[in-house]
Amino acid sequence: MPEPTPCPADGPIRFGYPSSPRTAQDILASAGLSEDRAVLAPYDLADPFSALRRGELDVVVVKFGPQEPDLVTSRVLHFESRAVVVGARHPLAERDTVSVEEVAAYDAFDRPGDFPEYLWDEIVPRRTPQGRPIHRRHRVSGIPEMMALVVQSDAVHLSVASLADMAPPAIRVVPVHDLPPVPVCLAWYRHAELPGHVAQFIAAAEAASPVAASG
Repeated sequence: MPEPTPCPADGPIRFGYPSSPRTAQDILASAGLSEDRAVLAPYDLADPFSALRRGELDVVVVKFGPQEPDLVTSRVLHFESRAVVVGARHPLAERDTVSVEEVAAYDAFDRPGDFPEYLWDEIVPRRTPQGRPIHRRHRVSGIPEMMALVVQSDAVHLSVASLADMAPPAIRVVPVHDLPPVPVCLAWYRHAELPGHVAQFIAAAEAASPVAASG
């Protein structure tokens, strides 16, 4: 494991996010920080924690509660609703909301790259609550490739509602009403010293969250 890249004590927070930057922007705002106090960067979904481990990021947005021994996670800051990504011509595209039992009728996506299998089982469960198998047949490297395949086929991707922020016109992101909402936290690398201003940001984000405060 290479030595983590040090972050300047008074430099911008190197803040990673998994897909849409909106969640990271909202967390910054809730902590009372302007966006110029951070450098926002998407991280690689095929290896989602590698940038933290290499010291290229100070802190990242994580969803679905990762359990990595070398990462520390904050308290839950908020919850995000579940949704399914489909093409605009898909049979589910014009629905106001769908059941995951309906989604299971269509081929879904397997995990990209080295994405942790236990986490992917939370994102795209192997079975629906009623026991119907979800066929995870497609494998891609990231969100743009996933959306391209969704447009061209009847494939579906179970995810979260914030993917609507980056969906092109040929994509629909439809709420899924019978999967539980997703916990959203911050995570950082356990074996690197956390700069003081980053620790202050995390504490402010937790203090501003009614979910974290109630925990």
